[in-house]
Amino acid sequence: MIQPVIKTIDLGNGRTISIETGKLAKQADGSVVVRMGDTMLLATVVSATEAKDDVDFMPLTVDYREKFSAAGRFPGGFTKREGRPSDDEILVARLVDRALRPLFPSDYHAETVVMISLLSVGEGDMPDALAGLAASAALAVSNVPFETNISEVRVARIGGEFMINPTYDQLQEADLDIMVGATYDNIMMVEGEMDEVSEQEMLDAIKFAHEAIRTQCSAQEELAKELGVVKREYCHEQSDEELKALIHEKCYDKCYEIAAMGLADKHKRSDLFSEVKEAFVTAYTEGKEDEEINNFLINQYYHDVQKDAVRRCILDEGKRLDGRQTTEIRPIWGEVDYLPRVHGSAVFTRGETQSLTSVTLGTKSDEKIIDNATLQSRERFLLHYNFPPFCTGEARTPRGISRREIGHGNLAYRALKGMIPADYPYVVRVISDILESNGSSSMATVCAGTMALMDAGVQIKKPVTGIAMGLITDNEKFAVLSDILGDEDHLGDMDFKVTGTRDGITATQMDIKVDGLPYEILEQALEQARQGRLHIMGKVEEVIPEVRDDYKPFVPRIVKMAVPKDMIGAIIGPGGKIIQQIQEETQSVISIEEKDGQGIVEISASNKETIEAALARIKGIVAIPEVGEIYKGKVKSIVAFGAFIEILPGKDGLLHISEIDWTRHENMDGLMKEGEEIEVKLVDVDSKTGKLKLSRKVLLPKPEGYKERPPRNNREGGNRRDGGNRRPKNN
Repeated sequence: MIQPVIKTIDLGNGRTISIETGKLAKQADGSVVVRMGDTMLLATVVSATEAKDDVDFMPLTVDYREKFSAAGRFPGGFTKREGRPSDDEILVARLVDRALRPLFPSDYHAETVVMISLLSVGEGDMPDALAGLAASAALAVSNVPFETNISEVRVARIGGEFMINPTYDQLQEADLDIMVGATYDNIMMVEGEMDEVSEQEMLDAIKFAHEAIRTQCSAQEELAKELGVVKREYCHEQSDEELKALIHEKCYDKCYEIAAMGLADKHKRSDLFSEVKEAFVTAYTEGKEDEEINNFLINQYYHDVQKDAVRRCILDEGKRLDGRQTTEIRPIWGEVDYLPRVHGSAVFTRGETQSLTSVTLGTKSDEKIIDNATLQSRERFLLHYNFPPFCTGEARTPRGISRREIGHGNLAYRALKGMIPADYPYVVRVISDILESNGSSSMATVCAGTMALMDAGVQIKKPVTGIAMGLITDNEKFAVLSDILGDEDHLGDMDFKVTGTRDGITATQMDIKVDGLPYEILEQALEQARQGRLHIMGKVEEVIPEVRDDYKPFVPRIVKMAVPKDMIGAIIGPGGKIIQQIQEETQSVISIEEKDGQGIVEISASNKETIEAALARIKGIVAIPEVGEIYKGKVKSIVAFGAFIEILPGKDGLLHISEIDWTRHENMDGLMKEGEEIEVKLVDVDSKTGKLKLSRKVLLPKPEGYKERPPRNNREGGNRRDGGNRRPKNN
């Protein structure tokens, strides 16, 4: 038997996490099985021994997959096999990738693949909270160079108390839900959603998560020491120190001068930087036609010079690329109701970043069905983010949805979803098309999404806006930047996005690219973000100060009503006959489901009259006939002794020939015909059979001089059943 090496981490409350290695997937460079209760993940890492030519970045791929067998389920569809990763799997992979990527050595460029597979899942467990730990532990036991271990945990606040890695059911009661990735010393990644919490409350949650992460990092370090792990030697970078020094000498001052110009036009600024490089290349290659020029190194060294010049300009002079102060927000303009036939629309432009967002309101049939290995549900609020290549001036056609688009859309979705009322009758879809991009496009989506929802008449609880913060630091000086540009994101040390209302934070996403970021800087970034968010809120409220008081004319109208559970079958009818008939006759769409012990009927139609007609039909089905009430009924059938009248859908009563009017009739000839509508009064309900007795006569005025006639079978005042006199027999 193989004897694996196992380390155990105590989570408190009787819960533990174990890390096991040496048993499964031993041909990978590193592999571990992480287990918490009945939830098990296998993580592997394989890294190429050599880097490809002319690669100056870390080619890391993180893949996370959930096997349906882990939950004892079959995949849907015809093939009954897992296919492309779901959005949720991609989001988990991105969480892990963002925490790992900055911690590989800067000169390590070998193709590296981390794969995480869910093998088993305990009821209610949320395996995504273990994925970061599993990935880092696989790296820790491998010979792949990695600077320091990380881990990720979910922290939720439930009933005012923080909790690490709660179950799915516990999370439903939380007002704060964030994933935190960190090394033993530093926070690397934060992402999550909140119910309008304060900046200090979010910092407290991050600190609480960090304490748990430190324990998990120590366990990985102990495991690596016990295994005697030795990291591999590598040499992936070419170098030419003479060329590097020459590029710095010839180009730095020119790059600094461009950085200090304060040009707001991204393309013009980019052209000027390109001209500096082209001028150097021209001068450098002059007279060297027979020599091989290493353009790869020239591009790499020039990028480093440009980066250094931009960062020093910000740190030393406080001058940003577009001329703004560190706390200044770019110019903002927007408008609503831009698209004439959509249910709600808005354009939001901040600097050179622009989102055109639309809102579509749908019915229950438009719900998104979620059928993952660990989660089955229906989603009534959807947000889709599109980032076409033309928004950055790129000549390319898109091929499917990128992982980035899924991630940015999810952040905006988390920012806004808590503002949709829980009992809102519509399914809501928000679509953000980024038409221009120069930083903070996901935050533009949040702002445009808020405006479009208000334009659509969606009664959101409060408006939400967002801002992206950046950081430049040399470990002595630092500058926190509000509303960062794309270049400031690329060349900077932090990308920190915060969304919220005037009263608190609703979502956040933070990626830190350097070690040693103090909490004091995070605190300043959060406060600066709050001020910027409120400034943007004011601009949004100038465009649309409040939600429209009604929907646009072409929005489908929806009403909901609750009916007794035992009436669901009566509404649907045999084989769906009744509900289909109502939909066809009223031109409405009706859905019904059982929820909390009652039936919830949803009726949608293009106008109010149609809805009222369908509503009346359903109310008629579920109504209980009341003695003394007057009904407008339809003659269903005629018999010798009267007629059967349908007073409510599916509910017939007998109108006896003697109750038609005050005249005595010997038969039903010519009195009424089938399909005719008449008013009748319910005068009695048989307590045993439930049969309904109707009268039309009582609704008509009694003729003058009318005298009651005795019953036919007893003109003298009675019959045998009610005690009348018997006629004497003849002798």
